[in-house]
Amino acid sequence: MRNACLIAWREFAENAKTKGFWIGLFLLPLILTMAIQIPILLERKGAPTRCFIMVDHSGQLAPAILEALERTHQQRVWQALSEYATRNTHAGGGPRDGAERDAVLKQLRANRPPSGDAAAGKGGKDFFLNQLRPFLNPGAPPFEEPRRQFRRVELPPDVSANAPISEQGQALKPYLRGTKQMQADGHPVELYAAILIPANLSELARPAEGAGASAAAGTRGIEYWSGNLADMKLREEVANIINGELRRREYVARGLDLKVIRQIENTQVRFAELNPKKEGGKEAVSTADTIRQWAPSVFVYLLWVAIFAIVQMLLNNTIEEKSNRIIEVLLSSVTPGELMMGKLIGIAAVGLTMTGFWVLSLVGVIVWKAGTTSAIAGPLLVVLRTSPLLPAFGLYFLLGFLLYAGIILSIGSVCNSLKEAQNCMAVVTLLLMLPLFTLAFIPKDPHGTLARVLSWIPLYTPFVMMNRAAADPPLWEVIGTLVLLLASVAFTLWLAGKIFRLGILRYGAPPRWLELWRWLRG
Repeated sequence: MRNACLIAWREFAENAKTKGFWIGLFLLPLILTMAIQIPILLERKGAPTRCFIMVDHSGQLAPAILEALERTHQQRVWQALSEYATRNTHAGGGPRDGAERDAVLKQLRANRPPSGDAAAGKGGKDFFLNQLRPFLNPGAPPFEEPRRQFRRVELPPDVSANAPISEQGQALKPYLRGTKQMQADGHPVELYAAILIPANLSELARPAEGAGASAAAGTRGIEYWSGNLADMKLREEVANIINGELRRREYVARGLDLKVIRQIENTQVRFAELNPKKEGGKEAVSTADTIRQWAPSVFVYLLWVAIFAIVQMLLNNTIEEKSNRIIEVLLSSVTPGELMMGKLIGIAAVGLTMTGFWVLSLVGVIVWKAGTTSAIAGPLLVVLRTSPLLPAFGLYFLLGFLLYAGIILSIGSVCNSLKEAQNCMAVVTLLLMLPLFTLAFIPKDPHGTLARVLSWIPLYTPFVMMNRAAADPPLWEVIGTLVLLLASVAFTLWLAGKIFRLGILRYGAPPRWLELWRWLRG
């Protein structure tokens, strides 16, 4: 056992000294942090303000559209202000100060800014900034209002505001293509879209009697010109605003009471989501319960990445030592069994170090985001604290690694080059892909036939049972699949030991299946 431990330490030290180990150690936390922060930064600072032209020949819709776009912007200001207050304020010098600060934050979160100028009136941006000033941390940066998503600009001088829509659209083409430069407040801007609203609103507001009704009437309706077909947010917002405004006008025209209509439209049946597995009086389904249902899928994917990466490391290490004849030197001092056991322990230690660091980084990111206004981080932290996800992940990683490591060691011991080994690895890779194909399906039907059958196939047991962890599978299934997995690991390692002992010093063509069968029988 002493020799096996020495081999294990050597394997761990040799892998820990490589650049790949440290890159792999920090790459996943870095990707996780970037995946969370970069979209937020791009949304706030990276996305440019989209400049658009709107010509309203009806003279009725432009004010409603601009007011609704402004209201959307003020909601984004309110959200940014809430996050700013959470990050940059403290409780003050005593319990009273802390209570006052909490009261300001509570009022801020409960009171969205009114439509129009957020800096005006009680409940606006400036009002809350003044309330927060006594509680700001020393050196806190000034609040930066989010960049506007959309900005209306005026028609260029060479396009007449009174020209027909068809002529205006053709005249704006060079500006939309970028061949002509738009000017706004004396600065060049890129024209993102043009919205041209015809005067015949009464015809546009009529319910279509069938497909192609507008085309038959000889009009294309409201024209939306834009060369960017990937970002349709402005088009969707304007369409929703116009449709809502036209419906409102139609209600008024027919003598209907808008207040009564809004009351009717807001009438909806209340659904109470209840979980029969929870205690009496606490059956209501919370955000944490929903997250608990899907969180195992994240760990399954992390488990798959970890096992695949670590067994690949084991394969490369074995092939390299065999091709360089280092194996022969090692076997002059230790037995094949000690060498194999040392490799398994050493690489397993490398894998546990990497996955442990990944999980700790994941928990650290969740704790960090839980201190902000994130609606998911807090419940997710509760799920990690109150569920067996982390212990189950450690157990299934270790058993899954040993199972696949036995197969990989067998392949590495009979192959002389990475090219030969990769041909055999193709089969293992295909076997490993199945858990990914069922990743999203199993949480929806954790006790279905597919989930139960795959749970009893040892190659898939770590992934499937990890994915079913939040659904409380029957205890007999948990114990039964675990015992079967342990027996499969022991049997696989026993077979791997026989192949490793005979194949590690073999050079030349890999053995055929019949020869491998003779080795296993011998």
